Amino acid sequence: MSVLPFDQRDGYIWFNGALIPWRDAKLHVLSHGLHYGSSVFEGERAYGGVIFKSTEHSERFKRSAQILDFEIPYSVAELDAAKAAVVKANGFDSCYVRPVAWRGSEMMAVAAQNSTINVAIAVWDWPSMFDVATKMKGIRLDVADYRRPDPQTAPSLAKAAGLYMICTISKHRAERRGYADALMLDWQGRVAECTGANIFFVKDGVLHTPLADCFLDGITRRTVIDLARRRGMEVIERRIMPDELPEFSECFICGTGAEVTPVAEAGPYRFTPGAISRTLIEDYTREVNPKAAAA
Repeated sequence: MSVLPFDQRDGYIWFNGALIPWRDAKLHVLSHGLHYGSSVFEGERAYGGVIFKSTEHSERFKRSAQILDFEIPYSVAELDAAKAAVVKANGFDSCYVRPVAWRGSEMMAVAAQNSTINVAIAVWDWPSMFDVATKMKGIRLDVADYRRPDPQTAPSLAKAAGLYMICTISKHRAERRGYADALMLDWQGRVAECTGANIFFVKDGVLHTPLADCFLDGITRRTVIDLARRRGMEVIERRIMPDELPEFSECFICGTGAEVTPVAEAGPYRFTPGAISRTLIEDYTREVNPKAAAA
């Protein structure tokens, strides 16, 4: 697939407090974040020129940094304003938004307390992955070899760049085998999430989703739970074992990139995208972009 490299695009990136030309947003090869994973990020979307739940994302961004033992040198309000400014400067109505923070190049060792904390925000065009008709066919999931780590061994509740290493490996393996993504278990063999999205199951009209204590409790995940409860649906957050999956009728994943996307297959398990998945797709679309949904 031919994709324009991200370092060869035009536009503007917010970099340490100022909008600069896209191609000038660079860092040194001896940046601590590159070598030691001391980096956190967010994945957000703007719809109709407005970033969905921007403040919640900014708050999580700062919490993630604190978990990795550094402070992002901007307030939540400053981050919100910077993101909005980047969307406007690049002339987007709807787009993907990527804030990222990392330790710089002042120290090159495991300990890097005196490194500068750099912050950048970029935006780019990323349409919804599928239309509703395509989504309702359901995607296919592989089952990953790697598992989400024990939260006593990794900063599982931070959106930390290093935690996505096993996600990239698992996603590559899944795509080589013809799947769209991979289902990941946790360190005890329980259902956890996908490589970049949370997962839900339906049984007798009730939504079941894994307890988010060793992986990120996604903002999209919380939004879907709220939408379901507004509909009067029961939502149960609990431990789910793989041998329970044949009992579920529907399955879907959710995240900033995936939005709400039904699943037809997860390894040996089969599901039929149905009314609950469709309802939550439509409710989510209205929630993130009321103007477009009403058009």
